[in-house]
Amino acid sequence: MHALRNLEIVWEDLMEAFENVDSDMIYFLDRETGEVFSVPTEYDDEAFWLEVDTQQERFLEIPPFDYGQERQLVHAFIQGIENEGLKGMLVRAFTGKQSHGRLNEILSFYPEEQERFHAIRESFLTDRAANWLEEHDIYPPERL
Repeated sequence: MHALRNLEIVWEDLMEAFENVDSDMIYFLDRETGEVFSVPTEYDDEAFWLEVDTQQERFLEIPPFDYGQERQLVHAFIQGIENEGLKGMLVRAFTGKQSHGRLNEILSFYPEEQERFHAIRESFLTDRAANWLEEHDIYPPERL
């Protein structure tokens, strides 16, 4: 178990890492400085990778974007829509591979629903990041 840490983290940087959909990038959190940084998966610097590997207590790899949880979130959002016409459009769009992109396109014509979806998604990502930090005994000052 890690020692509890009160660590200053730039929340926007952490959220950007949790929202990252680029599988060619890996994000890390430096447990000593609170810095969130990224490197390409094909980064060709043996000394860097050796340091990250030997100091796993210090450099935590931030989990990649979770498409499965995102799909569950979108599905639950769609089920809560009262406008049956909009719900039908979104159900049809949701069955495709890039459902999130189409969802945003459709919702752009329904600003209130779009705002509601973004608020739900933001809350989901914030909770996911906060839970991940807690799993690693890291508590940003504003969350204490």
